[in-house]
Amino acid sequence: MGDSHVFTTVKPLQKRLHKELENSTIGFFPTMGALHHGHIELVKQAKKENDVVVVSIFVNPTQFNNPDDLEKYPRMLDKDLELLDEVGDVIVFAPDVKTVYPDNYENLKIDLGKLGETMEGEFRPGHFDGVMNVVKRFFDIVKPTRAYFGMKDFQQVAVIKHLVKVTNDPVEIVVCDIVREESGLASSSRNVRLTEEQKEEALIIIETLRFLKSIVDQYPPQKAWKKAKQFFRKGTLELEYLEIIHPLTLKRLEKWTPGAHACIVAYAGEVRLLDNIQLIPFEEK
Repeated sequence: MGDSHVFTTVKPLQKRLHKELENSTIGFFPTMGALHHGHIELVKQAKKENDVVVVSIFVNPTQFNNPDDLEKYPRMLDKDLELLDEVGDVIVFAPDVKTVYPDNYENLKIDLGKLGETMEGEFRPGHFDGVMNVVKRFFDIVKPTRAYFGMKDFQQVAVIKHLVKVTNDPVEIVVCDIVREESGLASSSRNVRLTEEQKEEALIIIETLRFLKSIVDQYPPQKAWKKAKQFFRKGTLELEYLEIIHPLTLKRLEKWTPGAHACIVAYAGEVRLLDNIQLIPFEEK
């Protein structure tokens, strides 16, 4: 148990990290706040693997292509800090927009190729440009040894790995398993916007993914995809996309391959929910 140390500007944070804590390994976990037990599990993992842990809390406006979604995104810094205090000694970086993107900030442009053309890239144009800019900005400020990302944002993880490769950033990317509610619903900051009824209805997401996984031995990908979409329609949510993809290239699969993955996004009312599941292990077909 211990108090979090909160920084809102760059220089005091860097003085703390790179002078007072020099030669320490730094674990970094970027978040947009509205923390939940899924986030806390990642913080705990980072604490086990590093001398120091930095958690950023910043709702990044450049990764929202829907202004209404940005406005409604939950912001609850005091509750976030209470949660982090339960974990122990954590450094929190909670800057404002001007701190992250000062007047002299030069926008980072990286070609994602096929990685940015499917799924989130198709339905949220400009989203990954915003993600890469804020993550690279934080990497430059914090200079972490390791950075932690949740597998729930499967495509985002691929994008961050590409970013690190292109920029030759010396940070190790650590990918953490999806944390779920007892019901099976993937833990998400957006879940606080769901009613109890919507949380129940949203279970069709994980049920569809599990159904899809159960039929991979019976059908080729395209047929399995159609069966899964039919299964999803038993529920009440609005499907944005369901894709069966290669785990590295994210290309739509025509035949099964080790590591094959399914990604889904659906709306419960106005709340956009995403999830994914590995369909075939890497070690066997």
